[in-house]
Amino acid sequence: MARKDNKDNKINIVIDGKKVKVDKDTNILQAAMDSDIYIPYLCYYPGMESYGACRMCVVDVEGGRGTPASCTTPVVEGMKVNTQTDEIVDLRKGMMELLLTEHPHGCLTCHRIDLCGPSDICLRHVSVNDRCITCPKNERCELKDTVRSLDMEMDSPLTYNYRGEHVQNDDPLWDMDMNLCIVCARCIRVCSEVRVDNVLTLKERAGKVIIGTSMGDSLIDAGCEFCGACIDVCPTGAIVEKDYKWEKAETKTTSVCNYCPIGCTFDLETNVRNKLIRIGSNLQSPANRGQTCFKGKFGFDYVNSKSRIKSPMVRREDILVETTFSENIDSVTEILQEVNPNNYAMIIDSNLTNEDIYVANKFAKEVIGTNNVISNADIDSSLRYKLVEMLGYSAATNPILGLKNAKSFLVVSANATENHNVLTLPIKQAIDSGLSEMVVIDQRETELTKFAKLWLKPYPGTEVDLIAGLIRSIIDQSLENKNYIDKFCNNYLEFRQSVWKFDLQKISTLTGVSIQDINEAVSILTKGPLATIYSNETIDKNNIDLLVESLVNLSLITGNVGNEYGGLFPLYRGSNAQGAVDLGVTTVYNSQNNIYKNDNRDLSIDKLIDLISNNQIEVLHLIGDFYESYNDKLFEAIDSVSDSIKVISHQSLISEFR
Repeated sequence: MARKDNKDNKINIVIDGKKVKVDKDTNILQAAMDSDIYIPYLCYYPGMESYGACRMCVVDVEGGRGTPASCTTPVVEGMKVNTQTDEIVDLRKGMMELLLTEHPHGCLTCHRIDLCGPSDICLRHVSVNDRCITCPKNERCELKDTVRSLDMEMDSPLTYNYRGEHVQNDDPLWDMDMNLCIVCARCIRVCSEVRVDNVLTLKERAGKVIIGTSMGDSLIDAGCEFCGACIDVCPTGAIVEKDYKWEKAETKTTSVCNYCPIGCTFDLETNVRNKLIRIGSNLQSPANRGQTCFKGKFGFDYVNSKSRIKSPMVRREDILVETTFSENIDSVTEILQEVNPNNYAMIIDSNLTNEDIYVANKFAKEVIGTNNVISNADIDSSLRYKLVEMLGYSAATNPILGLKNAKSFLVVSANATENHNVLTLPIKQAIDSGLSEMVVIDQRETELTKFAKLWLKPYPGTEVDLIAGLIRSIIDQSLENKNYIDKFCNNYLEFRQSVWKFDLQKISTLTGVSIQDINEAVSILTKGPLATIYSNETIDKNNIDLLVESLVNLSLITGNVGNEYGGLFPLYRGSNAQGAVDLGVTTVYNSQNNIYKNDNRDLSIDKLIDLISNNQIEVLHLIGDFYESYNDKLFEAIDSVSDSIKVISHQSLISEFR
């Protein structure tokens, strides 16, 4: 259910004679953008703090002083703004002329710019280095669009100085050309404000301002995540992708990333040959607001892979050969007609869509007549059982973007930066603001441990005891949320009695974590809305139920289930693992969500793999590519019985079944 707009958050202003209703907490430039009114800008970028460096967005505010930058000027009720007066336009042109003194612009101010091709001889004798057609960001350059909007003259009274910087192309993912940089600092600011990595900074070399790493080291030594955010925000061709950088996008298709369950939305850019050439940011995405991880930004070329299966294939004499659809269907039909339904099994990849999962499940259920159907999403079902039992659902309790407003974080056995990268951005932003703190419980040193106020390293296998110790300390100090407990929790007195057995001194000896650290963790976790992020990466499988139960109880007694900014965030694998659960192809049973349920809830992914290893499955039907490493156990089982099992595989790339 969508939240109703709060009318108190809207005010009325006038821009170029047009009355508009805008958010009261925004600036003039963003208000104009939201109202489809164009004001040129180069250093501003939605989602980042206003910078006010380029001065392209200067405006005239009636009753105000001077010509303020619209990106740094907040809106007020009744404000009247003029964006296209002669004085304003002249100011912008003057600023642009200063920018172009150090930026190649031979084509920018030429009226023939749309007529020239790469092989044409320039009638103005503009050098190759100064031509837009030799820039990898030609036709997607914000500087070029801004120059056109200003209707700049071909000749400038200012002297042009080419920087003569060498193009840095030693990175495997992107190239940097400081001759094209306009020092807007967008790349630096997105790296520090949004990604909280602080890898890039402004530097001076031979009297020239350039972009470089903070410590003068390589990107990887400086802590770069290779997320590509700097590429997305760069308004010129100063930072571009190395692969396909000369390709021009003909179409853009909005889609969802298929690498993890975060649900990041981005734009797939394809060229005239319908080849995927680039992943573009989508600022309207509710999950990621234009941000991606390394895999999401650069790991797309498998779509263009030559190993893609473009026609049906059948195995003959241990070799896969191409065949016709008719022959392939006949072969599959013959196998399925001969098999006993009890000796047939289907495994569905959790990276598929709900529609694919539903149809595959229904095929096995109604056509084959078997309940031997499971998704590899079941590999994380142990993280869901107690959630369903205690809360009634198995998904995260809150939206990801709300994490930025949490005051405390608890991260348990989760290397979130590597496996669910975008989820960590609001966490790092909240901590970087100085208003939030984090406790990490993990024996490993992950990136989040660098942001943690307290890093607890209990002995392996004692994580549940440590959580119990935290709960005991909260109750001992009367820090539980009594109003919340009285209103929403059942059996609290019995639970409280059960906690007394967890003596803190014994817990400290058992876990190796001092009582002082336990009490300090409690002081952090009870300071405000608490978000708990957890996985099972280092947890013994026999302890996972107890761990989840303890974390749910911790969230309940602190009043952090159902509030706006706290909550529980289990980290699953598979981009549509939740869809697989809701469609009933895992061992998680939730009658409210399971749309199409199987009868035998005892068939887990582990049990099915055991059946395969023991030669109890004659025909295995695989739906999906199963490219993630957590499928290795399944492939090992198939390899061990490869001489006796028949595999029907629906996949797009030749991989395990060559």
